[in-house]
Amino acid sequence: MDNNKPELKYSVIKSASVVESVKDWIIDQLISGSLRPGSKLPTEAELCANMGASRNSVREAIKQLEAYGVVYIKRAEGTFVNDSFEPKMLSPVLYSLILQNNRWEDFVDLRRAIDIGTLYVLMGKPLGEEQITQLREALLALEAAVSCGSLDVVKITEADCNFHNVIISLTENPQLKTLSEYINRITVPSREKTTETVIAGGEIDSYIRLHRQMFHVIEQGDKAGIERAVLDHYVFWERYSD
Repeated sequence: MDNNKPELKYSVIKSASVVESVKDWIIDQLISGSLRPGSKLPTEAELCANMGASRNSVREAIKQLEAYGVVYIKRAEGTFVNDSFEPKMLSPVLYSLILQNNRWEDFVDLRRAIDIGTLYVLMGKPLGEEQITQLREALLALEAAVSCGSLDVVKITEADCNFHNVIISLTENPQLKTLSEYINRITVPSREKTTETVIAGGEIDSYIRLHRQMFHVIEQGDKAGIERAVLDHYVFWERYSD
């Protein structure tokens, strides 16, 4: 008997989609910790016997999880949980966000909630001068982008995204970083539209002022000012994302 083999709790499939049920069961084992990165999955025969699934259904479920980068197959050895990051792992979550066809207002709410939480996380740890300098440089790059004679919407939006990405990176929280990358990719078109309208309306000074406000809240460790800074910061996006 293999004493290192994980103790797995099987459930009899009741769903109309056997393939989805097998996939969900494997993912549940990962979430619960019964299966961990690098763990070997039960054999096809074990999955079939314990879940009441056909071999074809089990193979299709494994095939889909392999396509997502969740598992990989070693010929003659078995199927294993991936123990490293795969870019294609982003696809299911990203596609899910895209396919929901949410209004931009929904993304404003989501991004605002993430930013408020991120700033609380960031201020829960002491920030050194090197980290503050890194954020200041990102702010200066944004200010430089809006100070050009010919304002470039794409460059300004890129500088804006970089400013927020630096804030996320300073938390040193990989989950926040990954989630923020999802939202950034989804919201870039709306943010570019907002930037374009801000420029056309002659409100670029207010746009920069709100970024400075967020920087100063972080620089001063002003927890009481977090929510106001974030709420003010999204005033343009809320106005122009319709």
